[in-house]
Amino acid sequence: MPDLYMIEFKSGRKEYFYNTFYHSLKAGDFVIVQADRGEDMGRLDKKVFKDLDFSDTERPRSILRPAGDEDRRKLEQNRIDEEGAWGKVLPLIGNHKLEMKLVDIEYQHDRNKMTYYFTAEHRVDFRALVRDLAAEYKTRIELRQIGVRDEAKRIGGFGICGLRQCCSCYLKSFDPISTNDARVQGLSLNPAKISGNCGRLLCCLKYETGHYCETRSKYPEVGEKYVTVQGEGIVDRINVFEDFMMVKLAGGEEVKIFGRDLRQKLRRQTSFFQKWREALNIEKSK
Repeated sequence: MPDLYMIEFKSGRKEYFYNTFYHSLKAGDFVIVQADRGEDMGRLDKKVFKDLDFSDTERPRSILRPAGDEDRRKLEQNRIDEEGAWGKVLPLIGNHKLEMKLVDIEYQHDRNKMTYYFTAEHRVDFRALVRDLAAEYKTRIELRQIGVRDEAKRIGGFGICGLRQCCSCYLKSFDPISTNDARVQGLSLNPAKISGNCGRLLCCLKYETGHYCETRSKYPEVGEKYVTVQGEGIVDRINVFEDFMMVKLAGGEEVKIFGRDLRQKLRRQTSFFQKWREALNIEKSK
């Protein structure tokens, strides 16, 4: 079976393609691939070694050939023409009084299709706009409405961490994120601190939520009573990264309890109850 590759196109758009014709390829190569009614050009991102199930999606198309010098020149010209197309489409959007925000314009490599990406609060009737654009460019026109997260992914940028946005680098899909993910991690619920450039909750809030939930499940809730060797106190705080909790006693002293000590205590309690049940069963059998 042909090898499967992930190909990256403009603005981080990625799709899977088979090396049906067994070309010699390596990461970073530009290749020509099958596209809707023609050909497109992208950069080979990586070879996919695991088996993927495409039963619910369209089977990946084929990589036709490595890109040549003429293909590269054509790609550069397409990018120049895409920039020039903004000056023609924006007045048309205004003339038709369409409430939409244009995000990006992308030519298919063979120029058989031109895609306009936009965001809008509501459904937009852009049929008249499509007719005007088709008459202007004499090619197939597609207007595609995307969400604000997809907009940020296509435009690119840097997050509050100082690094490139995750969506522009490697995220393939957007998982649901809620303020509970921030609450579990003890983060401020200030929207300015937990929102990305797209205005939605930061994707990275999802990265450590599982670790926080797993670690905190070993401990009592903050504010609960807990009996230590030194006496009874209140759970004051939990340090997830170093895996311990601080218990504040009545006199103000603080006692550090590590997660490993809780596990040992739990094992001792479990062992005691097991022995107690075994002894009880022996008594009943007599």
